[in-house]
Formats: sequence, structure tokens, C-alpha cells
Amino acid sequence: MTSRENVKASLDFTGCEWLPHDFPEPWGTDIIFVRMQPSPDDRPANGLDEWGAGWENIGVCKLGEVKQFPYKDGWDFEHMAVPDVTLSKRWEGLKDIRSRYPDKFLLGEGISLYERIHFIRGLEETWCDIYEEPDSLKRMLDILLEMNLKAAEKYRELDVDGLFMTDDWGLQNSLIISPEKWREIWKPYYARLFAALHDKRMYMVLHSCGYIVDILDDFIEIGLDAVHMDQQENMGLENLGKRFAGKLNFFAPVDIQHTMLSENLDDIRAYCREMAKQFLTEKGGFIPRWYTDPEGVGHKQENIDAMCEEFLKISMEVYGK
Repeated sequence: MTSRENVKASLDFTGCEWLPHDFPEPWGTDIIFVRMQPSPDDRPANGLDEWGAGWENIGVCKLGEVKQFPYKDGWDFEHMAVPDVTLSKRWEGLKDIRSRYPDKFLLGEGISLYERIHFIRGLEETWCDIYEEPDSLKRMLDILLEMNLKAAEKYRELDVDGLFMTDDWGLQNSLIISPEKWREIWKPYYARLFAALHDKRMYMVLHSCGYIVDILDDFIEIGLDAVHMDQQENMGLENLGKRFAGKLNFFAPVDIQHTMLSENLDDIRAYCREMAKQFLTEKGGFIPRWYTDPEGVGHKQENIDAMCEEFLKISMEVYGK
């Protein structure tokens, strides 16, 4: 198997030849993230994005924080300058992406369906819109869905394997909004996107952190292939494994808020093994990775090395490679 075939085998639950993974050098990766340049979902450290949202960075991590919301005082769809995802300049750098990585699983970055809304509207305003202006939210979701469908078509033409999106739906111990309102407003749009991707023989990988167990069954129902979660301890590895292993893939590092910060490397190694125990089935279902902004969350290089090395040991024990 190639890396591409092995990742697909995990996502399809048809049986892997090794534990697919996404690690930094020198540990290796089976997955290459690709993106439009510029992307309508860019999140600059500082300055304005394409939608007019103003970002600031305090210098601790790569991420900025939105301080200026172009639609804070109300939606203005008549004058909204929606970025055109089909602009040729966005795709010029990806023309030969498959030939550059012929054997890798390529994951193309899309446009978030929740985070992009509150980046331009504001969190409090978005939450109020759920109850006071749901039709405006749905109108914005129509726009974002159409952008993702167009992006997916371009990615498919480039032989990219799947779409990746970032929407954090959880607080530390609960969902950000009520599950009922999530199902009413956002779930149908995710369902339409996932179905369109599957029609193109593409996969859907969603990043979502926080406590999201209340909607994981819904995501599974509408066809999510893999959930990328940087946290698990707040939901419980055993709970996640018992309820969801074998139903979707877990694309995840060791919990970035807790165990990855341990001063005892054996804690990290033990957690790696517990993740494999809870998430990995005979046919696949677990793709370990690393957190790509280690400085921003205080991860030491020796901790990263311990994690990567242990997952590769597990792969050798399970698969012989």
C-alpha cells in the first residue's frame, strides 16, 4: 500500500498495513494538507482578512484573535463582498500537487461553517441570531456551503482526496450551543456538504475541539469520515472509544491541554497506548498526529518525540511495520 491507500483503508475501515499518521520530520507523515492561496478562510495573525474581519496576535501562538467584526451591527447581505473561491490565483500553486505527492493522502482545506460566521458577526451576536435571526444565519450558511462545494470541485479536479474544515463546537464541559439548535440550523448544511463530497468520492475530516460528544452521533449519521480532536480527556478516552470507535476515524494527538504537557514521558507513552486501545479497530479507525503549533501550547520537543516514537512502536507491534 501507498500512504494514500493506507489512509483510505483506515477511513473506509477495510484494514490498514500500518498505523497511518501525520507527524513532523523525522517521524514522517502519510498526509499532506493543501490549501488555496490565499484562502477565504485565512486567519491572519494581524490585519484584515478577505471578509474585513480584523485580527490581532499577542505573540504567544500562531493564531490571532478577531477584534473587528464587519457585521457586528447587523447582516448586510446586499453589500457583502463574498470571496470568489474559483479565482485562478488561488489555485495556481496547486496545479502540480498530485505529481509532487503521488503517494500521499491529500487533504484540502475548506471554509468553516460556524467559525467563519462568528469571525465576521461576533460570538455574542451569532448566539443571539440563533434565536432572533435564524433566517439570516441560514442565508450566510447557504453562502458558505456554496463556497465549499465550489472549492471541493476544484480540489477534485486536482485529485485531492478529502476536505478539511475547522469548527470548534465545544466548551470544556459542554457544547457551545444547545444540541437542538445545532441540529436545526447547522446539521443540514454539514449533511449536504458531506453528501456532495461522497458523491465525488472524497472524504470529510472535521476539526472540532471541546466537549462535542453530544453531536458526534449526529456527525456519524450524516457521514463524517474523521473527527480531528486535540482534546479527549474532557470527554474520556474510554467513553469516546465505547460509543464511537468503529463508526468514524479519530484523527488526533495526545491530549494537548493535559498529558502532552506532562514532565513524565511515560505518561505520554501510556496515553498513546490507551488511545490505540480505545480507538483502533481491526479494520482501522485511528490516525494519530501531532499539534502543529507546539510553542503556542507549550509542548516540548522531547514530548513530541516520545509521542511519535510510541505510536510508531504501536504500529510495529500491531502491523509489523
